[in-house]
Amino acid sequence: MVDRELVEEATRLLLKGIGEDPDREGLLETPARVARMYAEIAAGMDEDASEHLARTFSVSSNDLVIERDIPFHSLCEHHMLPFYGTAAIGYIPDGRVAGLSKLARTVEVFARRLQLQERLTSQIADALMEHLAPQGVIVQLSAEHMCMTMRGVRKPGASTVTLARRGAFESNPGLEQRFFELLRA
Repeated sequence: MVDRELVEEATRLLLKGIGEDPDREGLLETPARVARMYAEIAAGMDEDASEHLARTFSVSSNDLVIERDIPFHSLCEHHMLPFYGTAAIGYIPDGRVAGLSKLARTVEVFARRLQLQERLTSQIADALMEHLAPQGVIVQLSAEHMCMTMRGVRKPGASTVTLARRGAFESNPGLEQRFFELLRA
């Protein structure tokens, strides 16, 4: 749970620290706005992916299911700057599937907290394995990191791609290849 009062206090201190006057007209409401923003973009801290993955539906086919181009945004835990991009999820059901919106909600649960892209990718894959019990899961994230774009190395447009494979996707390279072929379709 985000302590809005504490975030407001910290924001006032930050404004003073960078040489601003938190009491000037344009900044009077900034601490409250920042507190509301962090409550929204860090909402995943209070959520559990199991809430979204608990309801499943039986299927007679165990063919590959892919949801791609799922937009997400998160905050880098090193600089607290945004990174954003898209997720692609593939899984092979074992008689049960989740509603498609639940896959996107799972991405959001883990993205809405201070993160590393590598951890985010693994958390999504692990949650799907745990709660859907599929034969296998593959998750790919592609993102641009503002900590590389607007500071430091300053390389706008650089993309970081991470991949997590579980179950059948680890033992069967053909499944991984099929996933990537379908992403290009």
